[in-house]
Amino acid sequence: MKTIQMTLDEDLVEAVDRLSKQLNTTRSAFTRQALREALARHSIEQLERKHREGYARHPAATDEFSMWETEQAWGDE
Repeated sequence: MKTIQMTLDEDLVEAVDRLSKQLNTTRSAFTRQALREALARHSIEQLERKHREGYARHPAATDEFSMWETEQAWGDE
C-alpha cells in the first residue's frame, strides 16, 4: 500500500468521518472502497458508451434477432 496526501473540502472530510464511524471502518478504508467503486462505475460507463457507438455505426438489422424469438421466455406462459 502507498500513502498519499490529498486536499479535500472540509465538509466532505467531516461527512466521510461520520459515515466511516457509523460503518465501523477507517477514513482510508472508506476512501479506498469509494475509489474502487468509482473506477468500476467509470469502466462500465465506458463499455456502455462503446456499445452505443458500435450500434450507432452498425445498427442491428430488422430481422437480426428474429431467429431467437422462439427461444425467449417471458414468464407469462
